[in-house]
Amino acid sequence: MKKLLIFHPALVPYRIDQFNSLSQLFDLEVVFIFENVPDNKFDQSKLLSQLLFKYSFLLKGFFLKDRVYRFGIFKTIKRFKPDIIIGYEYSFTTQYLILLKALGLIHQKLGSTIDDNIEICNHVQSRSRYFARQFSVKRLDFLIVMSNEVAEFYRHKFKLKENQLIVSPILQDSERLRKNNVELQEIANSYTREFDLKGKKVLLFVGRLIPDKALSKFINTFYPLFLEEDNLVLVLVGDGEDRCSLEIIRKEKHLEHKIFLPGRYEGQKLNAWYLCSSGFVLPSTYEPFGAVVNEALIFGLKVFCSKLAGSSYLVSTEKGILYDPFSEKEAIDKMKIFLSLIDYVNEIDMNKKPSLMINHTSDFIREWRKLPVD
Repeated sequence: MKKLLIFHPALVPYRIDQFNSLSQLFDLEVVFIFENVPDNKFDQSKLLSQLLFKYSFLLKGFFLKDRVYRFGIFKTIKRFKPDIIIGYEYSFTTQYLILLKALGLIHQKLGSTIDDNIEICNHVQSRSRYFARQFSVKRLDFLIVMSNEVAEFYRHKFKLKENQLIVSPILQDSERLRKNNVELQEIANSYTREFDLKGKKVLLFVGRLIPDKALSKFINTFYPLFLEEDNLVLVLVGDGEDRCSLEIIRKEKHLEHKIFLPGRYEGQKLNAWYLCSSGFVLPSTYEPFGAVVNEALIFGLKVFCSKLAGSSYLVSTEKGILYDPFSEKEAIDKMKIFLSLIDYVNEIDMNKKPSLMINHTSDFIREWRKLPVD
């Protein structure tokens, strides 16, 4: 079995299935650069207990503006002796790996995970990232990207070959998320009682409450609809810098009984929110992927999704509606259609909300077997 070494920022729940699947194809070690996500702390002990592969941490180093370099990368490579090495994005870590190979200190096939969606590919936000991309792509053996659309971008712009691009979106295992259905249903029922959700159309958002999610814009666009529709409510699950401003908007628009901010959840307590909701919303104006769309679909929710989210390609006509978050008229018109497609919350029964995601295991295996090892 070939040995694969991955350098990754931090362990997050929506990466576990992908990493565990890779451990069935390769002798895998993942090296985490941070102990936790800086602005979204997860229960790492619970996450680490689910891993089926070797892992380690590199935590000593320095920051330069908003970028980090860790000591011990070369030492880790010498210890593990991998056949393939993967960095992340166009980070200092990836640049250092490229340097090591250019100096002849490592000889392994070298790639990087790129989480950009097609919008970000076409409109790079900073000159430093633009030049880092220009430099890196020419020197990496392969890239792991999120969609066929992004893969086509790199094929066309950088003349990459088919075997230099692996399409591997962040998708989770439906069976894993939906197990323990009795416990999930009990938690969901408790939310329904606490927030008086029964008999209402419940729109759910899950994620950080930050400007990129455009939640203030979302509320300001749709608040007349919430006031008109007696049984329409919005639940914003998460926390972040925008929480206070969202509380102010909620009060100013007289939506205290229509918009709820219950806080941040993870694990089963988070998954239960999907069960007691009617539909999912993701109004982001900047969203490289958006793993929550995959989660919502797994729990049988149709999705009202910004066209700018990378995961928007998961939302086919049968699974929801895409819209332009910068067009108020389009947003309102499409929201009215979306509301006609979703049901009121009543009895919590997972069997009545089957997963809307197909099994991507065969696609995943096919793509990752393209990794160059010779």
